[in-house]
Amino acid sequence: MTAEKSFESALSELERIVQSLEAGDLPLEKSLALFEQGVRLSRECQRRLDDAERKVEILLKGENGVLKAAPFAEVEE
Repeated sequence: MTAEKSFESALSELERIVQSLEAGDLPLEKSLALFEQGVRLSRECQRRLDDAERKVEILLKGENGVLKAAPFAEVEE
């Protein structure tokens, strides 16, 4: 992912790659290239999920550093 894609677009692209690979009708070289691209997208999506999780944990930590449960309120933009 050279240009920064949104999480949703990266995930959609990853889903398309998986469908293409599961079809099984691609030449080996094309399959390998798609697999490599899929691995990169998967890692990027996982990194973004990890970052989001860390941000949520920071926001939910109490004064004593212990996580506390809080209801999720959607932010209006």
